[in-house]
Amino acid sequence: MKFMYGTMVFVHVVSAVLAIGPLFLLMPTIKRLRNVDLPTENAYLTIIKVIIRLVMHAGHVLVVSGALLLLMGPWPWFTSWVIATLAILLISGVFLSSGFTKVLKRYHLPDSNKGEILTVLTKTSWVYIGLMLIMLWLMVQKPMLW
Repeated sequence: MKFMYGTMVFVHVVSAVLAIGPLFLLMPTIKRLRNVDLPTENAYLTIIKVIIRLVMHAGHVLVVSGALLLLMGPWPWFTSWVIATLAILLISGVFLSSGFTKVLKRYHLPDSNKGEILTVLTKTSWVYIGLMLIMLWLMVQKPMLW
């Protein structure tokens, strides 16, 4: 059981890195996307979509491994840091789906302002990184909030 718990902690940490790390690649990609021709624009958009998909799937692994760690570990579900992490998790899930996917769908619309959409994508990326870092802090520090 100890080996299984250690393995699950490793999976959880790797999935946390994959859920946060690739988002930092979005900033330079979005910056380069501002003044490019159409074929290059499509290549950068593909990179952005792959990054978002990777972050999304890593988030799924993160949630499942975190739930398994709670089942196997010493912390109960009603601990304050667990409840806070779950609340932020729900917020970030809604935020990820609406903040990236819906914005990217508007990018190719004829009347869209691409500069504004790229600004929203940058802002969304930083907010999501912030949410993920708060969850990371909660999981590592395990503060008693109440």
